[in-house]
Amino acid sequence: MACDFGRLLFVRIFIVLLHFRTLVVSSKPRVPCYFVFGDSWVDNGNNNKLKTKCKVNYPPYGIDFPEGSTGRFINGRNSADIIGQLLGFNKFIPSYATASKKDIKKGVNYGSGCAGIRKESGRHLGDLISMDMQLRHHKSIISRLSRLKKNRPTLKKCVYIINIGSNDYINNFFLHGVYNTSNRYTKAQYTKVLIQQYSKHLRTLYRLGGRKIVVFGLADMGCSPALIYKFGTNGKPCVESINEAARLFNDRLMSLVVELNKKNSDARFTFINLASILSPLGDVPLPSTPCCRVRDDWQCIPSSVPCPIRDMSIFFDGFHPTEICNILLAKRSYTASSPVDAYPYDISYLAQL
Repeated sequence: MACDFGRLLFVRIFIVLLHFRTLVVSSKPRVPCYFVFGDSWVDNGNNNKLKTKCKVNYPPYGIDFPEGSTGRFINGRNSADIIGQLLGFNKFIPSYATASKKDIKKGVNYGSGCAGIRKESGRHLGDLISMDMQLRHHKSIISRLSRLKKNRPTLKKCVYIINIGSNDYINNFFLHGVYNTSNRYTKAQYTKVLIQQYSKHLRTLYRLGGRKIVVFGLADMGCSPALIYKFGTNGKPCVESINEAARLFNDRLMSLVVELNKKNSDARFTFINLASILSPLGDVPLPSTPCCRVRDDWQCIPSSVPCPIRDMSIFFDGFHPTEICNILLAKRSYTASSPVDAYPYDISYLAQL
């Protein structure tokens, strides 16, 4: 009976997910430009030419993406791609690594797999573009935009999204023996230090002209196949100690959003509750097997054959959700289905301000 109930609940959740697959896209962009910062959840190819183990420009990644294996850590579009479509952009925002002079007027994606808020997070895997460096890249793009004579976008009207922080835990705090942060800080202390650093990054983005700034909280990282395998769950659906760290981070990040809006009257920071949006996927012991065959590092084995029906899988590899989950995430970020999805407003409302 319990097994049958689990299967039934799994099917019901994916009926909901499939409901979100259809996108209604506006005929023209709702904002002049759209900038993306973050880690592998939004990376669209910036790591491809770096000396790093953290890159996925090979199949089966991109099996459902129109351009193939571009460096996205997923079978199809990532959440940043879908949010861009919902904002009305008819082309995907280019990576910083490939953006042309013509491209940058609509926006740039600076995301880098394994990057973190802290510079050292993920460094054991090779080169990456930390949040600090992503902001430096953005500063150079702004300089290029300022030299354009025609159609120069008004930066304060653009939407900026940032999805970062998970590697500061997965590839730093909880990676004992490689990083010493867990010896120096408790989880609460580390979260405080992390948010202080994040605050500096957000203030820098504000000084560079950003006003409509969307920050994503952390998902329940302890529900990913890789971390369940590594740490065990003691009979629970997920690794609670890791999910507790995510909750501490999210609470402090939401408080930071309130503070930044209060101190900057023209600021429009907003918090997206990633854990809440994806909570139906983590509250019960649903199947957590990756859709693709994975290597020891939980990335897909190159050229391996993934599961045939990707819409029936939550995870594509050991860490990253499938496109169907990203559609759910993007659509509820854009148009909140619940008051706890976004605070103080969702992206669609933010775009109108």
